Amino acid sequence: MKRRVSMSRHLLRLLAAAFLISMVGLPLAVIVATTFAKGPAAVLEVLTSRIALAALWLTVWTAAIVTVVNAVFGTLTAWVLTRYRFRGRALLGATIDLPFAIPTVVTGLMLVALYGPDQLLGALFARAGVRVLFAPLGIIVALLFVTFPLVVRAVEPVLAEIDADQEEAAFTLGAWPLATFWRVVMPAIAPAILTGALLTFARALGEFGSVVVIAGNLPRRTLTAPVYVFGAIESGEPQAASAMSAILVLLSLALMWAVDRFHLARLRRLGSAG
Repeated sequence: MKRRVSMSRHLLRLLAAAFLISMVGLPLAVIVATTFAKGPAAVLEVLTSRIALAALWLTVWTAAIVTVVNAVFGTLTAWVLTRYRFRGRALLGATIDLPFAIPTVVTGLMLVALYGPDQLLGALFARAGVRVLFAPLGIIVALLFVTFPLVVRAVEPVLAEIDADQEEAAFTLGAWPLATFWRVVMPAIAPAILTGALLTFARALGEFGSVVVIAGNLPRRTLTAPVYVFGAIESGEPQAASAMSAILVLLSLALMWAVDRFHLARLRRLGSAG
């Protein structure tokens, strides 16, 4: 009996490893092989071009801005959903997950229809001298839309588990609401906020569908790294596409590794404290 159980465990591990290798490992291996097919010098030449560097830099700093904004407002939204009861709360909770269900290309089309120069909102921004379409601001708006649920859904369950008695005790002792949040609630939800923020940054790095519609894809102005990859493929430059893809993959892997290590360290601290 024990032998059968052991064989079953080994078989399940092999199946899981085979699926992971075929679905994730092989594509990554192909990207690496294509990237270095002509040697490291060719890769360095591609990645030091002004267009490639500008695309990578635009992708990184817009993703960073989106991460900070979502960390703040995602936490605020999670707080409202867990701490208050009001009409439409269920509808609000369902609406938050809509960016996961809507195709990203459709998201780009919606934003174009909303911020177009012939639309009311777009005309108001144009009168104020603010350009949304075919500008970095449009990229940020698109990324905010597609990544907003990540922080909310990471923080919400943690907030729901926090005992409200601790907050009430702080209020009883005369603590201000902001001080109570910072000293009582924030230490508990900080790991969830960090996790949601890292996932937001990783998701923003690879966003293509909504950005390609709203950004205009102007080299050294609104061309992001994922769109650069697509353009390189369309232009018959697989080496350039693979080199930029490899960088994006490495950044994403580093972020996911950081999230996993953070969770493991937190579980160890909780285990040692218990």
